[in-house]
Amino acid sequence: MSALLVDVTPTDSRLAPTPRAEDGCFVYRQYIDGAFVDSDGEGWIDSDNPVTGTVWARVPDGTASDVDRAVRAATAAFTTGPWATMRPTARGALLRRLGDLIEQNADWLARVELQDNGKLIAELSMQMRYMAQYYYYYGGLADKVGGSVIPSDKPGIFNFTTYAPCGVVACIMPWNSPLPLTSLKLAPALAAGATVVLKPSEFTSASLLEFVKLVELAGFPPGVVNVVTGRGAVTGDALVCHPGIQRIAVTGGPEAGRIIAEKAARHMKRVTLELGGKSPNIVFADADMDQAVKGAVAGIFAASGQTCVAGSRLLLQDSIHDAFLERLVDFIRDVRFGSPADPATQIAPISTRPQFEKVRSYVDIAQQDGARLVAGGKPRAVPGFPNGLFFEPTIFADVTNDMRIAREEVFGPVLSVLRFRDEEDAIRIANDTEFGLAAGVWTESLRRGILMSERLRAGTVWVNNYRSTSTTSPFGGFGMSGVGREGGIAGMMEYLETKSVWISTTAEIPNPFVRR
Repeated sequence: MSALLVDVTPTDSRLAPTPRAEDGCFVYRQYIDGAFVDSDGEGWIDSDNPVTGTVWARVPDGTASDVDRAVRAATAAFTTGPWATMRPTARGALLRRLGDLIEQNADWLARVELQDNGKLIAELSMQMRYMAQYYYYYGGLADKVGGSVIPSDKPGIFNFTTYAPCGVVACIMPWNSPLPLTSLKLAPALAAGATVVLKPSEFTSASLLEFVKLVELAGFPPGVVNVVTGRGAVTGDALVCHPGIQRIAVTGGPEAGRIIAEKAARHMKRVTLELGGKSPNIVFADADMDQAVKGAVAGIFAASGQTCVAGSRLLLQDSIHDAFLERLVDFIRDVRFGSPADPATQIAPISTRPQFEKVRSYVDIAQQDGARLVAGGKPRAVPGFPNGLFFEPTIFADVTNDMRIAREEVFGPVLSVLRFRDEEDAIRIANDTEFGLAAGVWTESLRRGILMSERLRAGTVWVNNYRSTSTTSPFGGFGMSGVGREGGIAGMMEYLETKSVWISTTAEIPNPFVRR
């Protein structure tokens, strides 16, 4: 079986196709200082297609010296290149030009991402087109964020604030949505005037190495955006610890986030960490049942549960528990498996072999802890794809909040169903977690919707919908779900430093031995 499900050749004639080896695999190189270059190391990492189970591409197994080259290039671009003197309005124009290129090449980007991580083309097509909005939004915002004049209490002093770009930023991305999650970091960082070294997951590096061709075509100066590939323990660690990095932005798991935060703290580096969750999706008895069932499905089975905001804990009020659970099981009984390149497919494969095995292990853990399996629970054999990493939508009932299946992030299509009595009980269960990324509430009561949104400890609360996002709105979590915010104006402020300027308007300095 061919490793290629879709054509990943660039549709824009200005973009050079990636070369292929004799065995047909695409061979990628790192992108440093405006050019695709070989790694200083000799190792390679195979990129498997999760649908066919075959290798389709190879990326360099990068080294610490590769990271050093990239950081030095980004530093030079920040301090001495044309980027260093470029005005915010000009930066904004480059970002908007990149947005145009993304729109023009959205179908191609979607196919590359599909080939790399197996996500549904129906969702990828939407995501890639919307991704342009990040660059339009921050392109427009680049020259709109200004300081302010401070009403000083000191006579003869004029005091005002400005914002300065933070410097060189390291962005570390996961494998589930490489390009959209890159854009959440890259667009505001560039709008702020920072330069960037991007480190994609070793499982899904190809789409970012293709995307950076658009960055070059848009006209960004060399060194402003760099891409280094490799394993987290090597290139990721080298980035976090490099003295030339001033800010670190990460999307990943809580354990990796904790390690990165500890290492960053030793060097006093600021961090933005989006680290996943165990989000409650709460259904009250007065909810519109048909819509709430769809919301429960969207919360956990969309993207095969491989999303940080997955509503993996479904809280059902006692009086509707049994009927709702029955409806939910019926709804997913006939979901369509198949090639993610087929728009009719509803369930895509798990993106990586290690994650597939993790999902399978949590099914065993849940049953050992006493949860009752009511749907799924095993891999799915899909005709035409004998080596595909497909897993059935899985539902556990009789779950209590002390079970591992209710407390630990599975990151797969596995749902825990819990009961609650009333609002107080729902709040108690929902907030009894170390995470706090997102939450959903389903109710026809406006009073209850507002009350729950106030009391739920989550960075995002959806009422009568789930997974709605926008580049204009801040996103982030409480507790182990991370630090800082991405999206909106808050997302750009993460890459700016506040500077206070004091100008004397007096002709003579008073007593120099006394602070004014």
